[in-house]
Amino acid sequence: MYDVAVVGAGPAGSQVAFRLAALGYEVVVVEKKTKIDAPVCCTGIIGQDCAGSLALDEDVTFRQANSASLRSPSGKSIRLWRPEPQASIVDRPAFNAALARRSQKQGAEYRLNSPVVNVQIGDSGVCLELSNQGNGSESLHARVVVIATGFASKVVGGLGLGKAGDFVIGAQAEVETIGVDEVEVYFSEEIAPGFFAWLVPTSPGKALAGLLSRRNPDDYLRKLLARLVTQGKIASAKVGMTHGGIPLQPLAKTYGDRLLVVGTAAGQIKPTTGGGIYYGLLCADIAANHLNRALKNDDLSAGNLSRYQREWRKKLGTELKIGYWARKLYEGLNDHQVDQIFDIIESHGIDEALLKAEDLSFDWHSKVVLRLMADRALAKAMMAIKIPWGREKKVVNS
Repeated sequence: MYDVAVVGAGPAGSQVAFRLAALGYEVVVVEKKTKIDAPVCCTGIIGQDCAGSLALDEDVTFRQANSASLRSPSGKSIRLWRPEPQASIVDRPAFNAALARRSQKQGAEYRLNSPVVNVQIGDSGVCLELSNQGNGSESLHARVVVIATGFASKVVGGLGLGKAGDFVIGAQAEVETIGVDEVEVYFSEEIAPGFFAWLVPTSPGKALAGLLSRRNPDDYLRKLLARLVTQGKIASAKVGMTHGGIPLQPLAKTYGDRLLVVGTAAGQIKPTTGGGIYYGLLCADIAANHLNRALKNDDLSAGNLSRYQREWRKKLGTELKIGYWARKLYEGLNDHQVDQIFDIIESHGIDEALLKAEDLSFDWHSKVVLRLMADRALAKAMMAIKIPWGREKKVVNS
């Protein structure tokens, strides 16, 4: 019997495995994909604090970014720039593989091509039923299980923990670029209604183009790619796409008897941008700390493991609530209102003031949101243009 079984070999799952294997526990990671470095629908932008703490090889990082250009629906631009790098753009498949190798060096075992079809939690342990892709099934036993499977996992659904209350779909494609060397973010109902699209340079001549949408993400991404071709920024719109669901709210419950849920599966995601790497890693560390104590004391009850949820909510709860409020507020705007906000931010130097604030971080967005809301000029203008503070567009999930 293993001490810990981790379901999912993404960043959060591998971080839990790394931490616990380093403490001497017998850890196994089971992953349904045939290889860890398979393509994923993620831009791979992480803050410098996150990148530095992992101490990964340089070949995992495409480049560092210290600027981004924000484009309004009518084409107005606000350029955010700081002299020092604010983020690293990593090769997500290589990033996943690097975290897995780090865990394996500590003794964690990885089983690929092994979908989990059932999880049974008993008084003395956990039994995972693995599918061997047409070759029958296999049972795997552990003292505790960590679910790190990503969004809308059937494994989570079968454990009675509920599901994310709100979500969005991401669509992304790797494209060949022409003279693009800075991150560009686009706000337009025509391209990404209620959300945003992006063009993120990676390796020379390459970039990731993508967007978030509640429905028909492929159609919107094709529109974006066609526009970028017309603008001379990318060579072709005929590219393959990847997709992924992104929860905008966390699960109500991320623990149970002999069970914890971490990362995207738990909804530990920035609602403002849909980024989940950093928060997933933070919560993976919190999970590992609590599991270490629980395993030592042989108390893997839901009551004891509930401390994990209390701690991660204490750390991230305010960020998630404010971020979701800001997300819903933005989703209620039309293109004309977004253009007006761009004008206000630029004409009153709000963007410059934010850039000069040393305590504002790439990974923590609540301070940015609160400072924007506290700005007198912006608040007065938002009232004047009748921003729907108390109203929200009807959400249609598909």
